[in-house]
Amino acid sequence: MAAKSAPKKNLSAIKKARQNEKRRLRGQAVRGSVKTQVRKTESFLSKNSPEELDKTLKEAVRTISSAASKGIIHRNTASRKISKLVKKVNATKRKD
Repeated sequence: MAAKSAPKKNLSAIKKARQNEKRRLRGQAVRGSVKTQVRKTESFLSKNSPEELDKTLKEAVRTISSAASKGIIHRNTASRKISKLVKKVNATKRKD
């Protein structure tokens, strides 16, 4: 009887697994930066500095839009997050 050879490695599956891992890590980083920017903007809501608030809001909107364009988050999700954030900022400005 001839010895059975080892099964052949599926190279495309191995490459796909490597690609998925890279994409997962990149996505994690982008989602983390979105959360950070949103938290930073929300922390400025209580402080009385409208110019800082506008600056952080602009940065947060840019980060969220960038994540949506890269396909990390869905465009409707991005739109909803931006809308919610702008609503909060405008409500704070109206109070002052």
